[in-house]
Amino acid sequence: MIQPVRLALALALVWGAAAPARAAQLERVERKRTVSVTNSPTEALPVVRVAQDTPTLFLFPAPINRKTLTFDETRIRVLDAGERSVIVQPVADLPAGESYELGVYFADGRMPARAAFALVTESAEVDARIDVTRPESGGVCPADVRHAPKPEDLVLLELVDKEGVTVTPIKSHVAPEQGFNVGAALAYRGKGWVLVDMRVDNYAGQRPWFPREAVFTGRAGRPLRARVVLDGEEAILPDRGRRVFVVADVTQLSANPVFTLEIMGDGRTLVLPNVRIPKSATGGGQ
Repeated sequence: MIQPVRLALALALVWGAAAPARAAQLERVERKRTVSVTNSPTEALPVVRVAQDTPTLFLFPAPINRKTLTFDETRIRVLDAGERSVIVQPVADLPAGESYELGVYFADGRMPARAAFALVTESAEVDARIDVTRPESGGVCPADVRHAPKPEDLVLLELVDKEGVTVTPIKSHVAPEQGFNVGAALAYRGKGWVLVDMRVDNYAGQRPWFPREAVFTGRAGRPLRARVVLDGEEAILPDRGRRVFVVADVTQLSANPVFTLEIMGDGRTLVLPNVRIPKSATGGGQ
């Protein structure tokens, strides 16, 4: 008779010890929060609390590139990914003191380009819904790009494929009437995009100049507007130079091999003639 009593006592002790854990799990409060993505790779990732028994919905302020979702598949399940949303749930509650990154790139290419979060599990609360916000930015800063995408990200973003990237040099250009000198220029072509990388020197005696928009014009076809990115946040001062990047969608360019590139800024326009767009690596045309 002693053994059944001891067994019953042991079961009671085990049940008593497990009950608080189950009660804590049942009492976990579901939260709806607003979380801002980081604006710099040096900032700590925002923490999001997840739990095995509760899906967590992320709602984004702009379309995302679902192919760029990164997460630890041994720990996290992605239940669904839409144009502006992702639903995740851990395979099991994450161990105390451990966090796992969930990241995805926005589809518009603006900065911050990537939204990333540190997923953790807490006993008291779980985030059932996260409304993601994104800091305002004036464009893409190359200083940030050097920390974001890695080579594998370029493939995930479909910016590079088996055709690779082709490059052609652009002749230096002196435009004293405009107050500019352009040197060390290259035109790059990847999958679906072209990028012109140039150094622009602002002549002494001129006003500071900040490039804001650009247009490619060929011998035929409609002009194509392009994005302009300045390496730095301030205008190019007189007697100073800075790298300027112009990015356009190849699919919207006409079949002309040579274009005139106009870059409009504060009170002045830089006109760069004879910009030759590289052919694709397979040898095809525009």
